[in-house]
Amino acid sequence: MKLNEIADNPLASRSRMRVGRGIGSGKGKTCGRGVKGQKARTGVAIKGFEGGQMPLHRRLPKRGFWNPFSIRYNEVNLGRVQAAVDAGKLDAAAPVTIEALIGAGVCAKLRDGVKILGKGALAAKLVFEVAAASKSAVAAIEGAGGSIVLLKQETAAPLAGS
Repeated sequence: MKLNEIADNPLASRSRMRVGRGIGSGKGKTCGRGVKGQKARTGVAIKGFEGGQMPLHRRLPKRGFWNPFSIRYNEVNLGRVQAAVDAGKLDAAAPVTIEALIGAGVCAKLRDGVKILGKGALAAKLVFEVAAASKSAVAAIEGAGGSIVLLKQETAAPLAGS
């Protein structure tokens, strides 16, 4: 390949259509907007408008509720932690924290902390510093000779004026 042979894909960047430039252009007079009315004018945004009929998004029932004070944990099974230790991604001597789990690729993002669940077997003696843990996970960790420290969860302050 030579520098003088480099070219963009055909029709990759077209020049804009110049409208309102006579009958011969094919986009003269009304410029492809039809005839009169609201949609022929500039600045029209009628998304979801159905000609006066009740729009679909208002006909359908509302459902569900999102609690702004809910706590979303990264849920990690013990088998996944053991696999990371076996692969050498997680140091068995250091405490297992959210930062260590993200570094090992077990968790993707921080969220509100980590909850350890009891699925899978744990052979390594680990010290966990996490936000929550299930009863079966605590039993398995202590059975393997490890320990678990539950971190204090910071509660969100209520909104002003509520």
